[in-house]
Amino acid sequence: MMRGTNTTRILVGFICILSAFAIDQLTKAVIVEIVMQPPRVIYVTSFLNITLSYNQGISFGLFSDFLRDRLTLVIWMTVALVMVLLVMVLLVWMIFSHRVVTTAALGLMTGGALGNVFDRAQRGKVTDFIDLHAGSWHWPTFNIADVAIVGGAIILILCSHRSTSSLI
Repeated sequence: MMRGTNTTRILVGFICILSAFAIDQLTKAVIVEIVMQPPRVIYVTSFLNITLSYNQGISFGLFSDFLRDRLTLVIWMTVALVMVLLVMVLLVWMIFSHRVVTTAALGLMTGGALGNVFDRAQRGKVTDFIDLHAGSWHWPTFNIADVAIVGGAIILILCSHRSTSSLI
């Protein structure tokens, strides 16, 4: 794996953060303000639709009914604190990582997490629009921030399997 100077690695990481965040926010704005006026299901392929939805739960809509019905300020503050702490952990890990690819992966994850945190802070919910499905079975609708988070995690996993002899 390629090792870079501290400055190069950190620059790559911050470029990944800004790119993931900006692309996520841009696609959400375009979907909400332009593409989904009026709201509808857009069939792209036999396995992909564009469908506007809002996630009021945690990741992939988990606990959305529970949270919508029983949500208190204390729970929201706890969820927000956990999200901010997670972003901070990813950011610190990114800054102190030793490889460019690891820094980039962590940057993608951080940028994606920030995109969803920003959405939740701004709207109280996360805008989702990518609907993957096989027949009548649908994966929970997601967005570009989720793609960045999962993509970064996959890169981290692949890097850790490629080189188990050194730190990621």
